[in-house]
Amino acid sequence: MVRKGFKMHLYPGMAKEYEKRHNQLWPEMKDMIHEYGGSNYSIFLDEETNMLFGYLEIEDEEKWARSADTEINRKWWDFMADIMDTNPDNSPVSTDLVPVFHLS
Repeated sequence: MVRKGFKMHLYPGMAKEYEKRHNQLWPEMKDMIHEYGGSNYSIFLDEETNMLFGYLEIEDEEKWARSADTEINRKWWDFMADIMDTNPDNSPVSTDLVPVFHLS
């Protein structure tokens, strides 16, 4: 199991909409996350900076990377592009965080 931390940026005033969309996450998107080895997925918001912090456990980096090319993932990126920083392909601008401590 690989623990991943990452950050993304939400546009100002979009926190409630972001939370709403994730509370209504499509069943197909949930299935895809699990199919590609993702679990224990959480996203947190720093309200002062509009920075999102994501935490996800995956089975394998290569398997997880392939999830980006699924039709449902591309549809989700398009759906979210109006409320957060995105790349030209509508993928979220995401920065991996370096793990510095873990206690289990």
